[in-house]
Amino acid sequence: MSVPDDSLQLTATDLRMATFRLARRLRCVRAVDAMSDAQLAVLATLRMHGRRTITALAERERVTAPSMTNMVNGLEEQGLVVRTPDAEDRRRVQVDITDAGIAIVAQTIQRRDEALAEMLGELDFTETELATLREASALMRKVVDR
Repeated sequence: MSVPDDSLQLTATDLRMATFRLARRLRCVRAVDAMSDAQLAVLATLRMHGRRTITALAERERVTAPSMTNMVNGLEEQGLVVRTPDAEDRRRVQVDITDAGIAIVAQTIQRRDEALAEMLGELDFTETELATLREASALMRKVVDR
């Protein structure tokens, strides 16, 4: 059975508005206030996917290689990433997250989860409504993971 286009459009609009507003509120919560969202995204990528070249990081984060180099320089100065020569091509370097970088990502995730749990708790949702939200989050993951 096919869903009407206007229903898809309305759902897309509602979902976009809700997710952007929620993301904006959660982005304000982080372990280090002076860290940009872009820097945190690089750390999260390295934590999740392991070491990467500057070029691979730039492509993943959709920025230029020079911009990524500047970002990695800043993270390296803070002791959150390290560069190591590539084993196969000595002209390239690999960027890897340090234990301090891992800790910042973990703390940020924890703080964001706590902030969202607090927001949910303030609204006095029923168990059924919370189950609906969990189901909706699974559907949202299905959309973004395809």
